[in-house]
Amino acid sequence: MDAGRAAQDERYHRCRTEYGPALERLARAYEADRDLRGDLVQEIHLALWRSFSLFDGACSERTWIYRVAHNVGASHILKRRRLRTQAFDGLETLEHVAAPDDLQRDAESRSDMERLTALIRRLKPVDRQVATLYLEGLSAAEIGEITGLSPGHVATRLHRLKTLLSTYFHQGETHADPKGR
Repeated sequence: MDAGRAAQDERYHRCRTEYGPALERLARAYEADRDLRGDLVQEIHLALWRSFSLFDGACSERTWIYRVAHNVGASHILKRRRLRTQAFDGLETLEHVAAPDDLQRDAESRSDMERLTALIRRLKPVDRQVATLYLEGLSAAEIGEITGLSPGHVATRLHRLKTLLSTYFHQGETHADPKGR
């Protein structure tokens, strides 16, 4: 085995150990089906291993890992989207759609984390990326570097998403009408 391949393998194994749980959570945000999620995790790991031969240090290793994982996740959902008729929602439409009446039927017996994941899965890929990366503890600047959005745009999306989630979870607990009726 040549030195380049050995370094690629070593970097991948180290990152798999450090970021494996985060990659599992990212895959869960992209895919609800357990079997398809397992396939997605494998795709992410394969793409990550392959990508390390191209890693030049222009960004942090953490940013690189999340960028690769989200690119694979976005490709996965777009591929799956072609196979089904349900469209993804943007933040603009979810503000009106995310009432507990709509989503609670699917999530009544789930924990709050499962409800959150179900809501995130309904988002368009870019909004899904922003939400998931934020939940992984990345800053607006880091999320912007991964997604190609400006940090200000990321901050705006995050603010709207937090408001939406807060409203959804509050209404889910009280079963209040989102329009105050």
